[in-house]
Amino acid sequence: MTTRISTQISTLADLGWTNFFLSQLDADELAAPARVMSVHRTKMDVMGCGPDQVPFEKTIMPFSEPDDPDDGSPGRAATVGDWVLLDPVTGQAHRLLDRTSVFKRKVAGHERKEQLIAANVDTLFVVTSCNQDFNVARLERYLALAQDAGVTPVIILTKADLTDDPRDYEQQAMGLMPGIVVEMLDARDPDQIASLLPWCTTGQTVAFVGSSGVGKSTLINTLTGQDSIETAGIREDDAKGRHTTTSRQFHRLASGAWLLDTPGMRELQLTDVQDGIDAVFADVVALAEDCRFKDCQHETEPGCAVTAAIDAGTLDPKRLHRWRKLALEDQHNTQTIAERRSHEKSFKKMVKRTVAQKKRFRDD
Repeated sequence: MTTRISTQISTLADLGWTNFFLSQLDADELAAPARVMSVHRTKMDVMGCGPDQVPFEKTIMPFSEPDDPDDGSPGRAATVGDWVLLDPVTGQAHRLLDRTSVFKRKVAGHERKEQLIAANVDTLFVVTSCNQDFNVARLERYLALAQDAGVTPVIILTKADLTDDPRDYEQQAMGLMPGIVVEMLDARDPDQIASLLPWCTTGQTVAFVGSSGVGKSTLINTLTGQDSIETAGIREDDAKGRHTTTSRQFHRLASGAWLLDTPGMRELQLTDVQDGIDAVFADVVALAEDCRFKDCQHETEPGCAVTAAIDAGTLDPKRLHRWRKLALEDQHNTQTIAERRSHEKSFKKMVKRTVAQKKRFRDD
């Protein structure tokens, strides 16, 4: 780390430490809790307070829990925002604490793996702009991710000056799910940014997500009062931006909150977030429960409450299509990853049997 943020830290609570994490420590625990600030291929940066309450920053080896030998379940890898316990002798992480929340997605392409995005986040700022980047389907994906993780989502609309009717974008965003908070602001104006401060109090962790070029870096620069993050313009033909953030990283606000910037993610493949999808599409789910048949496909079946709502004009057929698409994608990705884990579990058992058989053969 180049900036000694630890000089601004006086207690673990400043880093987001709560009773939830404290309750996981043994009574005679000597290990020092530390929060993961960034993760790289061969190292990770952590920050914490030692037994003497002296804050520290250090770089250690990446940490992953070992697989469970009994059921073959995979171990968890530490990601940005996690809390780990550092061994008092080696100074390396030796235990990963349970999380209050975790964001993950299926990796891009055909690989059957999950990618961790961040852990222990309190609020998710979903940033989009009032231009061609505004995409209802993508926003619903982010909201499903937040709802499943139990994290409060806030939609932030930027670049309202680029359109003659910014309120149309605001109304579309507010209609995505009941009670969603939408803030429309100029990312360069500190006075307008002040509307975000209620979610940015001491020890709170806020993550930013959104496509490249929507103004996340400008927002963070304004919130921190610095120009530490490079910004770039957008292409005029499609309003798409260039990546300026290349890795997940924490920034501390004067208010004591932690901001987590993430690289622009246009491809967000959902996995194992069915509860989040149901929460975002609660209106469709409620209608489906009133269908005559429990296995109704909402197409031509008699007594379908969903198609009746479409015919009555109270449900947009495009919303039904997006719900189906996300639900099918989540189901496919979840099953695919589960199959991979099952295959790995079977392979490990086979290796274990083979080793045992060889040992018995040698003993005989």
